[in-house]
Amino acid sequence: MKTIIIYYTFGGETRKEAKRLAGELGVGTTIYEVKEAKERSVLGSLVWGCWHAMRRKASEVKPIKVDLGSYDRIIIGAPIWADYPAPAFYAIVERLPAGKEVGLFFCSGGGDSSKSKKGTIELIEKKGCKVTSYRDVRTGKGIVKEKSPK
Repeated sequence: MKTIIIYYTFGGETRKEAKRLAGELGVGTTIYEVKEAKERSVLGSLVWGCWHAMRRKASEVKPIKVDLGSYDRIIIGAPIWADYPAPAFYAIVERLPAGKEVGLFFCSGGGDSSKSKKGTIELIEKKGCKVTSYRDVRTGKGIVKEKSPK
């Protein structure tokens, strides 16, 4: 199964998890980092980033130079801001082709995405995709909480 891990990271923890996961999945897994068009400051991510995350507003990202349609499985990773995926996550979701298996992982140092989980899964399903895995990764502590898709 051709797999891509596409992710956004702010402080680097989501990148670490994407690389760890790619190593676990093995040879042939593509990793792609999405970058926001405008670099955020820490204050900007705390104020406007969290505000947009809670409203599920996509940020503007640099062009994504991979064809997501050419992959069987797409795994999306992002940090959690104010209990919601960071705005770049929504930019990735907007580009999802229908009919794909989608895995999700969210990194957070202090919590999880349980408050936004149901709505996040619904966003993926509205794109005509099936959520096959959903994980919250507590960073900095080595703890991974596995969660079922629903």
